[in-house]
Amino acid sequence: MRKLCLSVALVACVFAIASCSSKSASEGGSDEAAAAPVQVSPAVRKTIHQVVTAEAVLYPIRQASITPKVSAPVARFLVQRGDHVKEGQLLAVLEDKDLVAAAQEGKQLYQQSEAAFENTQNAVMPEDLTKAEADVESSREALVAAKRVYDNRVMLLQEGALAQKLVDDAKVALVQAQSTYDTANQHLKSLQTVGRVEQLKSAQAQADAAKAHYESAAAQVSYAEVRSPISGVISDRPVNVGEMASAGSALLSVVDISRVVARANISVHEASDIHTGRNATITTPGGELPAKVIVVSPAVDPNTTTIQIWVEAINKGELLKPGTTAQISIDVGDVPNAVVVPAAALLASDDGGEQVVIAGKDNLAHVSKVKVGVRNGEEAQILSGVQAGDQVITQGALGLDDKSKITITKPGAEGDDHE
Repeated sequence: MRKLCLSVALVACVFAIASCSSKSASEGGSDEAAAAPVQVSPAVRKTIHQVVTAEAVLYPIRQASITPKVSAPVARFLVQRGDHVKEGQLLAVLEDKDLVAAAQEGKQLYQQSEAAFENTQNAVMPEDLTKAEADVESSREALVAAKRVYDNRVMLLQEGALAQKLVDDAKVALVQAQSTYDTANQHLKSLQTVGRVEQLKSAQAQADAAKAHYESAAAQVSYAEVRSPISGVISDRPVNVGEMASAGSALLSVVDISRVVARANISVHEASDIHTGRNATITTPGGELPAKVIVVSPAVDPNTTTIQIWVEAINKGELLKPGTTAQISIDVGDVPNAVVVPAAALLASDDGGEQVVIAGKDNLAHVSKVKVGVRNGEEAQILSGVQAGDQVITQGALGLDDKSKITITKPGAEGDDHE
């Protein structure tokens, strides 16, 4: 009986020892599982090439909505949508019978006023001048004769051979002759100066007014021919033959897509180093086109707090169509001595910024909020929050809390190959 009790006690001790060993092993395995496996990459100080990318919309280099200057029915179109046209090419013709009639009337009035001016200049004025000159000459001769009579009578009066009354009569006649001569002479001078000039000015003004009226009517006739102001492609033709073309409403639209302009809105920080003339690339599903920056808006859009950038490229074969979306890449240049980390290390922060997780020497994860500068493909410049040499977590950081236990693994290694 005593031997049986000893055997039972021995078995119980064995089970107790085994249970403690199992519990210890279980606790040890729990500690190991709590360390999250991560992969890291060091933050390095190097030169990073800055390329700014953004989504853009394509626009034609030039476009024109052609509106007629007169309202008239469309007589005929000479182009269709998609046709290529040259600057100055005739595109459409409007009904112009009433305009032609008005121009003809204006021409007749102009010819009449021209004839009246010629008559005033060559006929009326010379006749008036001839008569005035004759009046002056006649009055001058009368004045000379009256003076001669007066002088003779004064002499006879002094000799006592003539009465005083006759001398007085001769003096009155002399004064009248002098007055007539002065009046005729003044009239001649007025014709030679003010009167002639004013008559000619009046006749010339009437001729000029008639000419302006005629030229206006002729211009109205020319407006019936609608021509293209630019070279390009007909993109729209909303009016049909026979319909009324209204002044101020688009009759045709022409776009020049030999070059395209990609317009993009870029953040103020990224746009700070972008200047006109910078090399750029426009990327579409069909490929890439070399381009240049041609416009950097001087003002910030208050609604989006961005700056609009225009990038221009030659559209070979007119393959790119206005209105489509594309991606632009602008070569801004090198940023030397920058702290650079893999772009995979960047995570979105809860407060809207960005952060990275640094693997500390204490085998703990340290969350650090960062300010990002240049982004270039798989690399990003860190302006603050990371120092050169820090080991940033590139894989396994998502979901890690600050001070979480980590274990660093090598890329491609199994879970038991820990550093």
